[in-house]
Amino acid sequence: MGKNTRILIVDDNAMLRFGLIGAIGHEEGLEVVGEAASGSEAFDLYKKLKPDVVTMDYKMPGMNGVECTRQILAEFPDARIILFSVFETEEDIWKSVKAGVKGYLTKNAGAVEDVMEAIYEVAGGGTYFPALIAEKIEARKLQEELTPRELEVLQLLGEGKSNKDIIEHFDISLSTVKHHITNIREKLGATDRTQAVVIAYKKGILHVD
Repeated sequence: MGKNTRILIVDDNAMLRFGLIGAIGHEEGLEVVGEAASGSEAFDLYKKLKPDVVTMDYKMPGMNGVECTRQILAEFPDARIILFSVFETEEDIWKSVKAGVKGYLTKNAGAVEDVMEAIYEVAGGGTYFPALIAEKIEARKLQEELTPRELEVLQLLGEGKSNKDIIEHFDISLSTVKHHITNIREKLGATDRTQAVVIAYKKGILHVD
């Protein structure tokens, strides 16, 4: 008999972990070797267990799934991680891809069969990005990156701050503020600052807390 694919399940939802463990238990050649409820716990368990595949939740308290992925891959570059998320926006998917995940599934659309297919594919050395996810990755590749300062200005715009507020926040000139906003609009394909904020929320650059 061949060696089982060893899986670490990471999710802060105990019921979801329980469901995945049950589903994987019925699959030939797959074995759950550990479960974690947080990013820090996942990192410690990865070092201890060296699993073949990790199913990683995106949104967790403390270290989120993208940060945990970066941390694991920094020390174990051959790690194979599948992001399992409620987020379906371009930016969240793009952050995950840049972090180095080998697959991305949304909790809203991912059936158990899709999760199993992703695990088998990634364990075999491949990647798993469903068509809709792949389309969003390609769309995001075409967007010019916002600079860290532009992201900060965009966050303030999303909070409804005025030019005067932004000037005071950063201690910069009005012309510099207008320059940042123009760059933000052009990069997001927006006609004005309001549309830029709407697009940013739609793409997942900004999130509703």
